[in-house]
Amino acid sequence: MSDVFDQELREQLAEARRQRAHARTAGDDDGAQAYAGRITQLLRIAAHHGVEVEHTAGEEGED
Repeated sequence: MSDVFDQELREQLAEARRQRAHARTAGDDDGAQAYAGRITQLLRIAAHHGVEVEHTAGEEGED
């Protein structure tokens, strides 16, 4: 994949993680769950396109 695709995917993943953390801190369980689903989706896209990104085992199945 292109460097632009890789970078955009990594940026979206980082933003989703930031938003999930913010939602958790704010006590917004629904928001945290929604961002966890987004993270899972982005990880699947990365895997499908062969983009290696760091993640925890828990992030793979959070949705």
